[in-house]
Amino acid sequence: MAGLACRRTANLRMSYPDCVEHVIPLPNTVPPVLAMGAWFKNTLCITSGRQAFISKGVGDLDTPAACLAHERTARSLLDWLGTKPAAIAHDLHPDFHSSRFAAQLAAELDVPLIAIQHHQAHIAAVCIEHGVMEPVLGLALDGVGLGTDGTAWGGELLRIEGVRFDRLGHLRPLPLPGGDRAAREPWRMAAAVLHESGRGDDITRRYTGEPAAATVAAMLQRNINCPRTSSVGRVFDATAGLLGLCHKMEFEAQAAIALEQAATRYIVAQGWPQALPDGWKISSDGELDLLPLLAALAEIQDAEQGAALFHATLVAALADWVAQAVHRTGISSVAGGGGCFFNKLLAGGLSEHVAAMDVRILFAQTLLPGDTAIAPGQAWLSSQQTLLINPCV
Repeated sequence: MAGLACRRTANLRMSYPDCVEHVIPLPNTVPPVLAMGAWFKNTLCITSGRQAFISKGVGDLDTPAACLAHERTARSLLDWLGTKPAAIAHDLHPDFHSSRFAAQLAAELDVPLIAIQHHQAHIAAVCIEHGVMEPVLGLALDGVGLGTDGTAWGGELLRIEGVRFDRLGHLRPLPLPGGDRAAREPWRMAAAVLHESGRGDDITRRYTGEPAAATVAAMLQRNINCPRTSSVGRVFDATAGLLGLCHKMEFEAQAAIALEQAATRYIVAQGWPQALPDGWKISSDGELDLLPLLAALAEIQDAEQGAALFHATLVAALADWVAQAVHRTGISSVAGGGGCFFNKLLAGGLSEHVAAMDVRILFAQTLLPGDTAIAPGQAWLSSQQTLLINPCV
């Protein structure tokens, strides 16, 4: 196996193709695998020997131009590799262009097609950057990723060991009134919090400027077009909507950015507030419920104070969640991945809390915490699966 991998590596041209942006070392020697990434901020990754070659960003796969660029990048990486990959990996979501094109390429090349769960890939990407092979707890916090149960995940506590993962816990799911539209209009997520708190009648009074307020209130009451999600990203949106910082987004993550900026202004001026007592609950089956915090924030008039209180309580809640998992599993390494870790208050505050527990926490280094790192995570996991099936690959 090692000799074959060395020959493969030797066959790679010394110069990388223009589409490659990062080359990162891997913890061990792997077979060549092409990973197709996800939907947002798409990148691709190909492995050979002990290296992963990660493409430049293709962008969100929501336009014909981006989809064509994705396909060209995939074929360029395969041409450059000069050998048939052992497998092609893709996101668990079957309707992404990256997943559909992965299936097309796998059929063309007659190689296995491997689906990788989104949040498992996030954590794997962090682990390979740090050369970590032992079991870890994975804290995956982002906007959305399809879960193995067919629902929208995004606030996940995972146990990762090799190619296996167990979902130890998740955030209490909130409804998405209007489906994907709720991810673009934070006031809808705020309305969902009011409904879940038993205050559905407040929706139309609080959001009188939204023509759809009465409709959204009725949708929530009747549970029509309100799929649920455990996403932390939507919790950020709900908070921004409750505090009046952002009702509708004009660009991606606008609500979360506004929330972080408001909290930063307060913390710079007055320091971190104390976390809200009883602002969260953790059930026996590992569900983290932030509804007590969100319900309290609905009553706060000072948006900056509310934003700071949100961050302080969220950090404390996540640290408590991790501490309980460390106690149950005996695992003292935590990997944090997902776009929510772009938030410096969240990442920095959580690092301080976890360090005080004598637990190691790992974040992205060369790679970013968001979806640009999905492809290397997919590549690593699928290469390990391939080795398990056929150690001689």
